[in-house]
Amino acid sequence: MSLHSKSTELQPNAHQPLNFAAANLTLNAIRAAHRLIAPRIHRTPVFTCASLDQIAGARLYFKCENLQKTGSFKIRGATNAVFSLTDEQAKFGVAAPSSGNHAAALSQAARWRGIPAYIVMPRNSSPAKKSAVEAYGGQITESEPNIASREAVTAQVIKRTGAYLVHPYNDARVIAGQGTAALELLEEIPDLDVMITPASGGGLLSGTAIAAKSLRPTIRVIGGEPRNADDVYRSLASGKIEAAAATETMADGLRATLCPLTFSILRERVDEVSLVTEEEIVQAMLLLWERTKLVVEPSGAVAAAPALFRKVGAAGKRIGIILSGGNLDLRKLPFS
Repeated sequence: MSLHSKSTELQPNAHQPLNFAAANLTLNAIRAAHRLIAPRIHRTPVFTCASLDQIAGARLYFKCENLQKTGSFKIRGATNAVFSLTDEQAKFGVAAPSSGNHAAALSQAARWRGIPAYIVMPRNSSPAKKSAVEAYGGQITESEPNIASREAVTAQVIKRTGAYLVHPYNDARVIAGQGTAALELLEEIPDLDVMITPASGGGLLSGTAIAAKSLRPTIRVIGGEPRNADDVYRSLASGKIEAAAATETMADGLRATLCPLTFSILRERVDEVSLVTEEEIVQAMLLLWERTKLVVEPSGAVAAAPALFRKVGAAGKRIGIILSGGNLDLRKLPFS
């Protein structure tokens, strides 16, 4: 190993203008986001591993967002959104529905700005994730474990507090922040042939696609997605946003569904969505742990699995993989 240096749309409350236009999302917006957030986040390392290259039949470059502050890439978008707010917009705090990584990231970003964060989490969220949110200062309100309840409770919280909605992905500022991971990766490894990220609500994949295609138009941008949560794959195939699958996946961070903003970006800029099985997710996690000593959550391993199991037709190519996070309960590992 070497070291190189799913949901409906919430409506904003009256004092927050819509900021969801795809026109706001450019390479310049991502560069501006990077300048804003760079003093507060880690510039995460890029790992390589010769034995994993042999398994994949390609040269792999792992962008280690599992080593990011709050344990995932989500701190990038949350920080850009929170610090882009005017004082008037931010004065009553921020709010969001999230079962995990966005919740923690928004709580930390709000703490840095000195404002409250109101987080709506399903009542069956893991105790570890709830504890993390509280440790970063987030104030949790529970909802039932379904989209309708989550959205309704979030709307109630916003009405009660006046907080500003910072949606996990239906916000141009969040997407621009997420795109900074790909920007950093291509600054370090500029001649990548392929870049893979997890696909879910589409925030990270959208930001990645904008950054990557702007900097390197010939690059292939691929989303990794669990076969058990394949709504992005089905949506791009059908040409319309499809509902979440009824099946369960261990990659609980990938259970969101697309919104019109992310769907429009993915249709234009993403080349492929590669589906992986639950067993392939587990094996990818295990390979990363054994060969690189990296703890990667299932959602992050979904980005590595298409390359490790040679699903993307990239033999001999240079593949950048964004390992999106490392937040998992080490007492409940899926390895047999």
